Amino acid sequence: MSVDPVRQRREQVARLASAARKAGWTLFAVACIAFLAGLVIGLTGLVVIIVVGSLAMGSGLLLPAIIVGFGVTAAEREDRG
Repeated sequence: MSVDPVRQRREQVARLASAARKAGWTLFAVACIAFLAGLVIGLTGLVVIIVVGSLAMGSGLLLPAIIVGFGVTAAEREDRG
C-alpha cells in the first residue's frame, strides 16, 4: 500500500502549523507574565521590549498558523466527501 504524497505533505504542514500555534500562544503567555511582572517591579525599558517583542512574534506565528490549520482541516473534510 503506497502513501499518498499529498496527504503526507498535508500532515507535515499540519504538524508545523500546530507547533507554530503552540509557540505563538507561549509567546503571548510570556508577554502577559512579563507585563504583570513589570507592574510589580516597574515597567522598565527591558520589560516593554519583552512584552512588545513577544506580542509581535506571537502574532507573526499565530496568524499564518491558524489560517494554514483551517486550510488543512478544510482539505481533509473535502477529501472525506
